[in-house]
Amino acid sequence: MKPGYFRDFARYTSLNVLGMVGLSCYILADTFFVSKGLGTSGLAALNLAIPVYSFIHGCGLMIGMGGGTHYSIHKSRGEDEAANKVFTNAAMLVAVFASLFFLAGLFLSETITTLLGADEAVFEMTRTYLQVILLFAPAFMLNNLILCFVRNDGAPGLAMAGMIGGSLSNIVLDWVFIFPCGMGIFGAVFATGLAPVISLLILSPHFIFRRNRFRPVRTAPSLGRMAGIMGSGVPSLVTEVSSGVVMIVFNSIILSLEGNTGVAAYGVIANLSLVVVSVYTGIAQGIQPLLSRYFGLSDRKGSARTLQYALILMAAFSGIVYTVIFVFASPIAGIFNSEGNPLLQQIAAEGLRLYFTAIPFAGFNIILSIFFTSSERPRPASAVSLLRGFIVIIPMAFLLSALFGLNGVWCAFPATEMIVAAAALLFFLLSRKKA
Repeated sequence: MKPGYFRDFARYTSLNVLGMVGLSCYILADTFFVSKGLGTSGLAALNLAIPVYSFIHGCGLMIGMGGGTHYSIHKSRGEDEAANKVFTNAAMLVAVFASLFFLAGLFLSETITTLLGADEAVFEMTRTYLQVILLFAPAFMLNNLILCFVRNDGAPGLAMAGMIGGSLSNIVLDWVFIFPCGMGIFGAVFATGLAPVISLLILSPHFIFRRNRFRPVRTAPSLGRMAGIMGSGVPSLVTEVSSGVVMIVFNSIILSLEGNTGVAAYGVIANLSLVVVSVYTGIAQGIQPLLSRYFGLSDRKGSARTLQYALILMAAFSGIVYTVIFVFASPIAGIFNSEGNPLLQQIAAEGLRLYFTAIPFAGFNIILSIFFTSSERPRPASAVSLLRGFIVIIPMAFLLSALFGLNGVWCAFPATEMIVAAAALLFFLLSRKKA
């Protein structure tokens, strides 16, 4: 392995960050066009339903990232048969999870909408968005799986093209379905559902022209192998699912404090946050194939250099983003405030400045978690993900909102990420002593 560490880092992360930003525009495009076409009620409905997307996307990433990690390690060691069995078992897992989401969309959409807290004013729009997202779960999850394996198969450029192509189609179709076609919230979610289908079409030449080095093979389902895939992918699952859980908890608290207008304002903040976090996820997913390869080859220098580059890039990006958010919070909020609602404007602008103080700590935690996962240390990776996704942030949200009201809700995210960053650093230092 020639030591072109920075060159490989730049190639994989730049392509993957672009792809992840494009992928996150699924939801941001919905937020923008729904705000223009359906106003505050549409934004509230979107924000109540969107956590379900996090659950689908998280399960797809768990299987894709976990499977991709094991695939890359086997490939680096020349274990081609084992690598193909990993892909086959990962595909089986996708089939099981996607079927469960699809059945939930057919039979449980109204029940889930009620549980999410939708009132009469936004119930039908929320139910529509939620049901269509669930019915498209097989496409979302298959796309996650194929993207991760294509990236680990030495084609990060094609993976980026798939992600960006799907996202651009979503943006165009959002506008077409909501405005010229007048399809309302159904148009927004239908455009989102078609995006992974288009992404898979873009990825298909990798298989049509037989460039793929992975393929399904005849093998019995292996519970051990499936457990290993899911174990390695749990941090990716928790990262995505936690955003959905946090949105559900925050929506509940904000509904009691400011009603649907507060939820609509939080929708602006949360969806912009998803775009920023997607950059960190892009960096992490970009370095995963490299870290897994270096681990398989026992190349500690390559692992250390790659982690160092990732953290430097994350810190620089965080500084630029927070400066922009702090200075332009009000104009940014105004983009999504088509009705000129002064309360929504005030809540969103104040929330952006407080909420986004978390971003450098969130980036540090996401990158460290993937570093642990890629070097087959799932316990600290899972601990970091669980701490930031559930164990700390949920009680923190209730505690700070009780003490400081809405500002306490916004501060719960940065307080959590700072606490978890300290724990992640401790795990990292302990792991280095053991190595």
